[in-house]
Amino acid sequence: MAKVNLTFVTEFILKGITERPELQVPCFVVFLVIYLVTVLGNLGLITLIRTDARLHTPMYYFLSHLAFVDLCYSSAITPKMMVNFVVEHNTVAFYACAMQLGCFLTFMITECFLLASMAYDRYVAICSPLHYSTLMSKRVCIQLVAVPYVYSFLVALFHTIITFRLTYCGPNVINHFYCDDLPLLALSCSDTRMKEILIFAFAGFDMICSSSIVLTSYAFIITTILRIRSTQGRLKAISTCGSHMVAVTIFYGTLIFMYLQPKSNHSLDTDKMASVFYTVVIPMLNPLIYSLRNKEVKSASKKVLGKGCETLKILKLRK
Repeated sequence: MAKVNLTFVTEFILKGITERPELQVPCFVVFLVIYLVTVLGNLGLITLIRTDARLHTPMYYFLSHLAFVDLCYSSAITPKMMVNFVVEHNTVAFYACAMQLGCFLTFMITECFLLASMAYDRYVAICSPLHYSTLMSKRVCIQLVAVPYVYSFLVALFHTIITFRLTYCGPNVINHFYCDDLPLLALSCSDTRMKEILIFAFAGFDMICSSSIVLTSYAFIITTILRIRSTQGRLKAISTCGSHMVAVTIFYGTLIFMYLQPKSNHSLDTDKMASVFYTVVIPMLNPLIYSLRNKEVKSASKKVLGKGCETLKILKLRK
């Protein structure tokens, strides 16, 4: 029997978002601005929450972790993505690709369950305000954050190991701007049916569990809001939850579109456009959605800016 020589892949080439030369520079500038806003917005939000005692509440505790997660998984994707716009072939080593996939999955799944934790926090605040400090104690808040981190890491590790134990012996061009499961499976010369079932099962389980918590929490919240007689009271309650629901809808909507549609309907080019929203756009929008309309965050920001201006004045006078 003749022996078949197989050349195993040791690196991948990321195809990127577009190959049109006239769009390379504009796309680079746009995504650079978005990434800078993401970094500054999320780091600024974390700093405000950590330094201002008035923001040391469960809601802002969850928000600081959400900002951290957004910053991490945007940083795992966006810088490498921007390289596509300035080089001809954006290569990524085999194990670097595995690390990027693992980091992305960890922080994406964590965000799903953090959004659920935040929905539960809003449910307790609106539906059981008298018991809020007891139900949302420091210990409970730590558990509601720690469990998503641990679970997400284990699931991401499991998926990453399975994906990179597959055989890649053919083309090495990933039709995406980062290392993701579905584009990688398209390159594998192994049987990927079990992996596809696992993706569907875990993605379905994660989204059903987290979205069920969100939907149940908001069902009770809406019921409570409708019982409030004061128009001002209703508006205050709605403003507390409105931003969260917008972010939840965008985030879960793109994930459902990407991972839970039948394989026959999948288009990797369409998936790339959907991926841009939850890897690049949502991490930038979250600090704006959750904080800029919040009076407490605005007040804390003005306080920090005021101290900064005073410091600059003192330095100028000394000179």
